[in-house]
Amino acid sequence: MCGIIGYIGKQNAIPILINGLKRLEYRGYDSAGIAFFQDNRIGVRRCAGKIKDLEASIKGEKLKSIAGLGHTRWATHGKPSEENAHPHRAGGIVLVHNGIIENYFELKEELKKKGHVFTSETDTEVICHLIHSYSQNGLNFEDATREALKHVEGAYAVGIINEKEPQKILAVKKDSPLVIGIGKGEFFIASDIPAFLKYTKDVIILDNGEMASITHKGVSISKISNRKPVTKEITKITWSPAMAEKGGYRHFMLKEIHEQPRAIADTIRGRFSLEKAEVNLEEFSMKESDLKKLNKIFLVACGTSWHSALVGKYMIEEMARVPCEVDIASEFRYRKPLIPRGSLVIVITQSGETADTLAAQRESQKLGAKVLSICNVVGSTSSRDADSVFFTHSGPEIGVASTKAFTTQLTGLYLFSIALAKSKGKLGAHEIRELFNELLYLPEKVEQSLRLNNAVLKIAKQFYRVRDFLYLGRGINYPIALEGALKLKEISYIHAEGYPAGEMKHGPIALIDNNMPVLALAPDDNVLEKILSNMEEVKSRGGKLIAVATEGNTKVLSRASHILSLPKTNYYLTPIIFSIPLHLLAYHMAVLRKCDVDQPRNLAKSVTVE
Repeated sequence: MCGIIGYIGKQNAIPILINGLKRLEYRGYDSAGIAFFQDNRIGVRRCAGKIKDLEASIKGEKLKSIAGLGHTRWATHGKPSEENAHPHRAGGIVLVHNGIIENYFELKEELKKKGHVFTSETDTEVICHLIHSYSQNGLNFEDATREALKHVEGAYAVGIINEKEPQKILAVKKDSPLVIGIGKGEFFIASDIPAFLKYTKDVIILDNGEMASITHKGVSISKISNRKPVTKEITKITWSPAMAEKGGYRHFMLKEIHEQPRAIADTIRGRFSLEKAEVNLEEFSMKESDLKKLNKIFLVACGTSWHSALVGKYMIEEMARVPCEVDIASEFRYRKPLIPRGSLVIVITQSGETADTLAAQRESQKLGAKVLSICNVVGSTSSRDADSVFFTHSGPEIGVASTKAFTTQLTGLYLFSIALAKSKGKLGAHEIRELFNELLYLPEKVEQSLRLNNAVLKIAKQFYRVRDFLYLGRGINYPIALEGALKLKEISYIHAEGYPAGEMKHGPIALIDNNMPVLALAPDDNVLEKILSNMEEVKSRGGKLIAVATEGNTKVLSRASHILSLPKTNYYLTPIIFSIPLHLLAYHMAVLRKCDVDQPRNLAKSVTVE
């Protein structure tokens, strides 16, 4: 969640740190701060609130430094305040931290007994004092840091500077994301690549238990535990800086909604052969023999990715006839799951750094299961630690509310389902080519769906003042009702529920009156007549009905006062098409309510703590 940026080079670090923090605003935060060298001392400036507030607070100062650290904090230990904002200091040691220190209270009590005085409520400050304590005992900067971290339990990505060594930044990683940017005579650390993408595309990705010592001369990396040097490859990032900017759109979320045709095209490019009627399994880091052995699949994810998993269950079970279980990652490892031999665990994560998903991934591997990660971020922890990985290639997603990452996850699950079904002998070449043909037309049909923008805006203008909203779906589109409700509640703050339409009479029907808008997903599929019946139930109780239907569906005309018609596609791809107007509706409702669309309150893009 927290954003980290660090710089050492020939330029003035202050504007680079501020710019880097702005590129990380999508992660969600409630305070911000920077640390920098000035006159052989480390200066720290912090504030509760936004980066613009930090900028305003230092506007009158002529700050200049060739090295420094920046941080945006999302409160976990201690309220949002200047005192709890990072960077934190103990003596000459100053650091920024992303993660949670699980044994901070015990460490804090021990340090207090030794005379250390704490000025914040955070767990982070403990690390500062530990390093400072070992420095006072005669250890050098790096050794003091190593010794301190031996006593720290939990997750951390840490950037550290020391007044005694003003030409050095230490960067240390354990279970929280941290990358290093390699520029020309300058170096960066960050919790995510967009922070320094403006300056360099060359990246080193730290692994767990590694420390980077960064000076003006270069980067040296070693194991925290034994000082053993580590040789790392430099990864070339293919994103352009413009891909991480708004590109003329009012908000990142709107830009990313409109990027979905391109994102889906990138996800399917090179992933299958129409002529051979087969999926390129190398793109899943798997072999057909691996698929043939599978007897059961577990789909594990959080939030929007969990909705992808629910759709994936329908795809896999119906195409390949392999049983699936779907788990919310935060519950998975606490229910003592039974994972029989021949099982595959598919973890789905946009960032590849979601703490609960990573914990479920590790638990699965500990129990002997193979893990496939469906992920967007190359070099992320999930993608590196998984046995197999499928990259969605949707490009950087800055808006907190996931859109293009969601639809490309569904695209990846569609390809996996076809591959598994082929390996199990459940689909023949002709059927597979039909599924591929429909996939080839998908970007164009998503583009057509985006042309409903103005129609969706009109609906939003009628309903944006409501307090409650109900979304109904059946079958493979029931998860899309959940997704639509989630998008609405997280960015417009309207209470919304997604419900399986057949369950409406078991509770939610009591809420329906002439003040309750109800959105029904009504594609042309095997449960269309059922959803039409549910719509009649809503209509008869005065509910205001919005229907999202397949083009040419005349049966919804007499039942709904607002109709959004979408291009026809096959059963398995309707969730992708039907997501588009729901994303647009949530966006327009939020804008009309003057909400912060890209950074909704209390939310973060990458949830790197439990």
